[in-house]
Amino acid sequence: MTETQEAPAPSSRPDKGSGGGGLRILWYWLPMLVLALRRRTRETVAEMRKVLWPSRKEMTTYTIVVVIFVSVMVALVAGLDLGLAKVVLAVFG
Repeated sequence: MTETQEAPAPSSRPDKGSGGGGLRILWYWLPMLVLALRRRTRETVAEMRKVLWPSRKEMTTYTIVVVIFVSVMVALVAGLDLGLAKVVLAVFG
């Protein structure tokens, strides 16, 4: 475009001939989306069958270990928080 030519004004409404383009795109992509989801589900199930699941005894042991560890860490952080709060109150009154 040269400096003497004016650009056409943008239209605020779409042309009547372009209506329904969104539905056309949806109907084009929808079957592919369904196939992709079906394939993803099939592959996920296949991978889940390969997983070595822990036994009930192992799961109980792991759960107890985690609960004890979290309890110790909570007590440690709470103790540090309480101690530092007392130090701050002692310093700043």
